[in-house]
Amino acid sequence: MSEQRPSTGIKRGVFRAVGLCMVAIGALGVALPVLPTTPFLIIAAACFARSSPRLEAWLLDHPQFGPFLREWRARGAIPRRGKILSLVGMTFGFFLFWHFSHPGLLLSLAVLGLMGIGAGYVLSRPS
Repeated sequence: MSEQRPSTGIKRGVFRAVGLCMVAIGALGVALPVLPTTPFLIIAAACFARSSPRLEAWLLDHPQFGPFLREWRARGAIPRRGKILSLVGMTFGFFLFWHFSHPGLLLSLAVLGLMGIGAGYVLSRPS
């Protein structure tokens, strides 16, 4: 809808396949609390913009995910609820990582640092 589609059929097919995979992974994220949904759907929408106007429209018009995707496209915005869920998910994910893998201090700090960068990015986006 908003981005130009590639001219070759192979590129469109690759973008469509990647978009469908991202939707599938995003669907898993609906059921699994540690796996995010929205980033995969953002990637899927970008892939569909380059391959399938029908699938792009389906995703952008989806009653649950469409409003978030449209806001992201328009302003790079993450809703306050999304920010909170993201931070809770990161905290929960770190706890699971720490509890079940018993990492050393260096690895724990590295993972915590990466999650901190992700959290900083999420918090820096407009609501």
